[in-house]
Amino acid sequence: MPRFLSALMSSAVLAVLFAADGRAADPTASQLAEAVQREYDAVKDFSADFVHTYQGGVLKKQLTERGTVLIKKPGRMRWDYTAPEKKLFVSDGSKVYFYIPADKQVMVSPVPADVASTPALFLAGKGRLTGEFTPSFVELPAGLPAGTRALKLVPKSKQPDYDWLILAVDPATLAIRGLVTIDAQGGTSTFAFTNLKRNAGLADNQFTFKIPRGVDVISDTSRS
Repeated sequence: MPRFLSALMSSAVLAVLFAADGRAADPTASQLAEAVQREYDAVKDFSADFVHTYQGGVLKKQLTERGTVLIKKPGRMRWDYTAPEKKLFVSDGSKVYFYIPADKQVMVSPVPADVASTPALFLAGKGRLTGEFTPSFVELPAGLPAGTRALKLVPKSKQPDYDWLILAVDPATLAIRGLVTIDAQGGTSTFAFTNLKRNAGLADNQFTFKIPRGVDVISDTSRS
């Protein structure tokens, strides 16, 4: 659950930044981060299709998953995984639900209380990339689109689930073309987004989760 939650929150926030169309002429890393932040400030909700690939980790596994994502400020998101296994991740702003129908199990946890310096901070509409992270340019990792800049974001406060994030940013349009995170087990998560729509007026009830009958409910308070 920690890797899943961390990767989702990282991607959920940064996916919102995809719909950027400002201009930045050869910016510094801090300037690029500020430009992306300005675009994010105008985003109230966001939807997209996603492909999530995971490689490595303790078990040295490789997995590709896909589905749809909805995000709405403050702090609401819904990830519907459709393949190869159906699963659902919902945050209603106060609680997080992770449901795998095949397992007949729901894990419920509070939204992390200490969101400073975590990607979840941006879902709450607070903080800034340059305020909560130290940005720098690094060499573009393999598998990310040519012509983009790799913006590495190191949180200024130590985080339990990740040490840094990398965004592949189109410097001309500010479009986020890729996201890479490394978890504590050494696994690499990459999220790619298509069919992006922003400020479509997503309804609040799309982020409501009703626990199905007959499933086991596991409460996780470790992230409170």
